[in-house]
Amino acid sequence: MSDERYRKVPTGRLSRFSAFGQIAGGVAGGMIAEGAKRLARGERPHVSDLLLTPANATRVTEQLSRLRGAAMKLGQMISLDAGDLLPQELTAILAKLRDAAHFMPPKQLQTVLAATWGADWRRKFARFDVTPIAAASIGQVHRAVMHDGRTVAVKVQYPGIAASIDADIDNVATLLRVSGLLPKELDITPLLVEAKRQLHEEADYMREAEQMRRYGAMLAGEEAFLVPAPVDELTGPGVLTMDFIAARPIDELEAALQEVRDRTMGALMDLVLRELFTFGFMQTDPNFANYRWQPDTGKIVLLDFGAARAVPEETRLAYARMMYAGLSGDPAQLKRRICEVGFASEEQITRHGAAFDGVISVLLEHVNKSDIFDFADRSFVARLRDFGEPVAQDRGTWHLPPMDTLFVQRKVSGTALLAVRMKARLPLKAMVAARVGELEAA
Repeated sequence: MSDERYRKVPTGRLSRFSAFGQIAGGVAGGMIAEGAKRLARGERPHVSDLLLTPANATRVTEQLSRLRGAAMKLGQMISLDAGDLLPQELTAILAKLRDAAHFMPPKQLQTVLAATWGADWRRKFARFDVTPIAAASIGQVHRAVMHDGRTVAVKVQYPGIAASIDADIDNVATLLRVSGLLPKELDITPLLVEAKRQLHEEADYMREAEQMRRYGAMLAGEEAFLVPAPVDELTGPGVLTMDFIAARPIDELEAALQEVRDRTMGALMDLVLRELFTFGFMQTDPNFANYRWQPDTGKIVLLDFGAARAVPEETRLAYARMMYAGLSGDPAQLKRRICEVGFASEEQITRHGAAFDGVISVLLEHVNKSDIFDFADRSFVARLRDFGEPVAQDRGTWHLPPMDTLFVQRKVSGTALLAVRMKARLPLKAMVAARVGELEAA
């Protein structure tokens, strides 16, 4: 393992604030350099063109991966939620945040585990692998063997992460404000409050263990999925021990036959629909690292339940009405339902009605091309961008959807992004109709 992957987690408030200052300074310097180059070529670049460059995205990605915690988590959210909206170069760079976290140095790991289990913590295991098998925004995972022969995965939270959540999010918000990326009129206070709440929940490993048990019971006996069980006696607020289930990264599914990719993505897409319309309970973090795959059995291993949460009835019904309008092919009704779910405001609809009509027309045309939806066909994206550009440019009408809509859509969009990557071909309309019908019947 390369020593470059080991970076001590900054735990002090001052050290983390300083890192944000380095991000801002690096981005500003990059903007000046890029601006000078473009002016020398006779161009008159916009500030947003200078800000959203691959070089700046690389700077931000590297710093966030060192900070870890809430800062990196927010970067991961952006990389998933942006979907097709950002340039491909930026999307690819930000996507590195999904699996580019640095590891804690062994000495820092020893300090964390000794504080949790005592100085003799190694006696709890027959073997404990110090080199992590995975690292993410909030913690890293180690494989260990218990004295009874059971192989487990031990997720260890980075020190100081829980205490830094509020300040990290406030610092990210400040960076967004001073960068000019967000209009002054847009009130992001509700988003910040909810982001802090969810990330505090994700940092509580006792809560995650409970959500893991609930999710495991929900899918008990199903052929397609495997959910690990927590080891209660070795789990606490900052350390989560669970079954180790051997599987490969979901990315390797890309090399599988079309029918295998379709079957696997069909199971994952149907799971999202069931979470929304059947269970009313959703794991809202679609980070690709949360899915693993067993080539020999075809089973999907589901991981990371810190972001699992109940979906309010009004959100479920609003989504059902929107999807039903889409299935019926009624553009006027679909526009109303999009507004009802919260993706657009009444003011946006009034000022940009033609643009929304264009977006809806493109979507309905693409969805109804065939009974089998080809996720690899992205021919409609450029047309969507063209219609959506006037709305995006009218910053005075920007608004935030309800928080529950944001969390649900994050899972829907992330799963669709994975289906795109896998070039899946699914009977999407029939799948949606079946699950929406179940909610209506209930």
